[in-house]
Amino acid sequence: MNSTDKKKLRADAHDLKPVVMIGQSGLTAAVLAEIEQALDSHELIKVKIRAERAERKLICEKICTDTGSELIQAIGQIAVIYRLNPDK
Repeated sequence: MNSTDKKKLRADAHDLKPVVMIGQSGLTAAVLAEIEQALDSHELIKVKIRAERAERKLICEKICTDTGSELIQAIGQIAVIYRLNPDK
């Protein structure tokens, strides 16, 4: 994905609210399933990750590898994630 596409997706994500929140339990199988479902229906989502900075980065990487999605932006506790849905 090139920088122009990412810039447009960042602009599109500006008005979105976090769909999934990751809390004390961390990234569980149930949370990953919820993220998968949200990506299938919305393509572009925000995820709120309540953890320390280093742990947030690891969680973002794990989400992207496990779901086949791409991290568009991560600011503070909010990560913007995108996965193209070919059925849409």
